[in-house]
Amino acid sequence: MQKLVNTVLALAVVGVLGGCASSSPDVIKRGDAQRMSQVEDAVVLSVRTVTVDGSQSGIGATVGGVVGAIGGFGGSGVQREAQVLGVIAGVAGAAAGNAIERMSTREEALELLVQLKGGERRAIVQAKGAEKLEAGDAVIIVTTGGKVRVTKAPK
Repeated sequence: MQKLVNTVLALAVVGVLGGCASSSPDVIKRGDAQRMSQVEDAVVLSVRTVTVDGSQSGIGATVGGVVGAIGGFGGSGVQREAQVLGVIAGVAGAAAGNAIERMSTREEALELLVQLKGGERRAIVQAKGAEKLEAGDAVIIVTTGGKVRVTKAPK
């Protein structure tokens, strides 16, 4: 029983750490280092705050379901009652775990409307970074492997 509890706790820690992955424009993934990126000049037309919905990978539901089932099963000394309690608590734990994962991976972001030098406009959503972008700022749009980030243009 102790080994099962330790396994469940280890899975919970992995799930929580996975939720800490950054989408900040200030953090570059190791796989994107030493890669050629496309750079375009643009001007910021508008900036607004948006919320990026959290992920639902299934890890939260799985961990919550297992923990709930184990806790519910141990809630009664009668075999049939323990099984029913285990199932009910497992379902409730899965729903709670899913909600916790979704809320913990939700993040504030910026929707940037930019105008390229050729006149085309683009809307880009990116996580908030250290740099404060405002309408009228000259920026560069860096595209690497299909991922886009916007940063102030060098002077």
